[in-house]
Amino acid sequence: MRIGLLTEGGYPDATGESHAWCDRLVRGLTGHDFEVYALSTDARPEARPRTALPEHVRLVRRAPLWGDFPAGHRRATDERKGRSPGRRERRRFAERFGDLVTAFATVPEGSGPRPYGDAPAGDPPSAPDTSATWKADRFATGLYGLAELAREHGGLPALLRSEGAVRILEAVCHGPRALPAAQSAQVNDLLAVTDRLELALRPLSLDWYGDRHTSGLGGVDLCHATSGGAAALPGLLAKRFFGTPLLVTEYGVRLREHYLARPAAPLSVPVRALLAAFQGALAAETYAQAALITPGNTHARRWQERCGADRARLRTVYPGMDAAPFAAVADAAPDGSKTLVWVGTVEPAKDLIALLHAFAEIRKAEPAATLRIIGGTGRDPRAPGYLAHCQVLAAQLFPDEAADARTVGENPVSFEEIGSPEVPTLADAYASGAVVVLSSVIEGFPRSLVEAMFCGRATVSTDTGAVCEVIGGTGLVVPPRNPRALAAACTALLADPDRRARLGAAARARALELFTVEQNIAAFRGIYLELISHAPARPAACRTQDAHGVPRPFARPAESHVPGRWAATGTATRAVTAPVGRTPSWAASGAGRPAAVPAVTSEEAGGGGTVREVGQAVRRDDSASHQAWPVRGREQW
Repeated sequence: MRIGLLTEGGYPDATGESHAWCDRLVRGLTGHDFEVYALSTDARPEARPRTALPEHVRLVRRAPLWGDFPAGHRRATDERKGRSPGRRERRRFAERFGDLVTAFATVPEGSGPRPYGDAPAGDPPSAPDTSATWKADRFATGLYGLAELAREHGGLPALLRSEGAVRILEAVCHGPRALPAAQSAQVNDLLAVTDRLELALRPLSLDWYGDRHTSGLGGVDLCHATSGGAAALPGLLAKRFFGTPLLVTEYGVRLREHYLARPAAPLSVPVRALLAAFQGALAAETYAQAALITPGNTHARRWQERCGADRARLRTVYPGMDAAPFAAVADAAPDGSKTLVWVGTVEPAKDLIALLHAFAEIRKAEPAATLRIIGGTGRDPRAPGYLAHCQVLAAQLFPDEAADARTVGENPVSFEEIGSPEVPTLADAYASGAVVVLSSVIEGFPRSLVEAMFCGRATVSTDTGAVCEVIGGTGLVVPPRNPRALAAACTALLADPDRRARLGAAARARALELFTVEQNIAAFRGIYLELISHAPARPAACRTQDAHGVPRPFARPAESHVPGRWAATGTATRAVTAPVGRTPSWAASGAGRPAAVPAVTSEEAGGGGTVREVGQAVRRDDSASHQAWPVRGREQW
C-alpha cells in the first residue's frame, strides 16, 4: 500500500530521535511504498543533512514553517498574478476565520462570570458536553472552510496576515465570552497571534493534496502523522477531501510540549493563552478525526484522553530503540563497584542540582562512591549556564578533594561527554557504572533509562513521565525534588551487589521484550493492515461493495496503483460523491447560530460593502460541495 508519512522538523532532513525512529520504521516496512511530506522548521535549508533514502520511498515533498511562503508551494489555481482576493473571497474568509477564532478564543456560557453583561441571543448552550460539541463543530467549520478557500482560490497566507484578520480577532477577544486572559490583548498581541496562526495554518495552502494534473495525498491509502500539531493538518485535509484514513503517532505530545515551552517563550499572557487555546482545539480535532492514535506510553495517553481522544481508538506502541549497540555490554557483576552514572542532556529539567546534593549524602554512607555526569548541553539556551552552575556546586560540595570539578580522578564528581577518551561510546558510559541514576523533574519517555536497561544496569529514578511504566519493577523509583530519598535509594543499591545484579538482569529482559525496533515495526505492520481493512480504499471510487452494499476490503487490485492504460483496462471512470463534512451542531439546531462577535464590514476585512456577522453559517445544498478530486489518475465527482 502507499503510505503518506507526515513529519515536522525531523525526517528526512534533520537529526535526532524523531528522525531515527522514522528512518527505522521506513526501512523496516519494505513491503509498502512511502511518500514523505515534511514540514521543515529549519530556517537554513542548505545546512540540513540529506539522508540516503531506501528505494521504496517514492516521493519526498518539503515545505517550510518559517519565513515567507515560497511561490513554488502555492496552488496551481492561484495563477492570477497581481490579483488580490475579491470581495466574495474576503467575505468567505471573514466568515470561516470568525468561526475558527470564536471556537478557540471564547468560553461557553456557564463556565465563569460574564464581564460584559447578559448573554446575547444565540450563545452556545450551557451544558458542558453540548458546549464542547459546539466548540468542536465550529472549529472544524472554520478550519475546513479556510482549507477549501485556499484550495479553490489561494491567497490564504495573505488573508491571515491582513488587517481584516486582526480586526476579527480583536472583535472576539474584546467581545462577550472571550477568554479571560485574552480580554486584555493589545494591538501588538493581536498581530503576534495572527502571525503565528498563519504559520500554524500554512499546511492548508500547500499543493500536497493533488488536483487534475498533479498527484499528492489524494492518492495514498493511509496518512501516518508522526506527531500532532502542524504535521497532522495535511492528514486532516486528506481525510476531509478524499476520505483517507489518518493514523496519529505521538511519542511526545505536541500540546504538552507547547505548555512546557510557554514559560521560556518571550510572549505576553494574552498571546500565550490564545495560542494554547488554538493548539488545544487543533489537538481535539486531530484526535476526533484519527482512525487510530498510538501514544508511546501511558503518560502520553493520559494527555490525549484529557484532550478528548476516544479510548477505543488509543493503542500504546512503545518507541522502537536499537538494542544492538548495547548487546556487547555484560550484565553488572555483583562486585564492590561504587560508581553512579548519570547520562543525558544537561538542562534545568534534569535537576542535576538535586542529584549533587543527594550525592553529598551518599558520600557520608559510602565514602568511596563516585558520580560520573556524562552528556552535553542541548538546544535549551539556559543549558550552558546551568552546566557551569553544576560544576561550581560540585567544587563547593567537595572543596577538599579537587580544585577543578571537571578533572576526572580528583573530584568524586566528574563532568564528561560521549566521544571523549574516557567515554568513547554511549555503551561505555553505561558499562562504567554500577547504578544508573535519573533525577529529572520533567520527563516524557525516558530513553536513557531504556538504554541502561539494555545494558543490564540497575537504576534509581524519579517518578516523572513514563518512568514507572518503563521500569516496571526492575529498578527503584523515588519522588522528584527529594535529594534525601534519592540518596537513600542509591545507597541501598551500592551496598547490595547481589540485588543490583538481579535488578539489572530483569531490566535487560524487560527492555528486550518491550522496547526494541522489531516490536515497534511489527506493531505498525499490523496497524497498517488493520486500518486499510476497516477503511476499504474509497468504496465509492471503485466497485468495492457487494450486491447488498457491504464494503469489501482489499477489493482494489494492487496494479491500480501503477499509472498507465494497461492497468485501467476494462475499468471505466465511475461516479463518486466527494466526502461531505459533518453538519455543525450549532448550525443544525433550531436555536440558531450563536452571535459571538459583532458584525464586521468588508472594508474591515479588506473589501467593500457590508459583510454579514463573522462566522455566519453558509446554507448551501450538499451537491454544491461535489467537486472533482483526483484518485490515481482518475477523477471522482
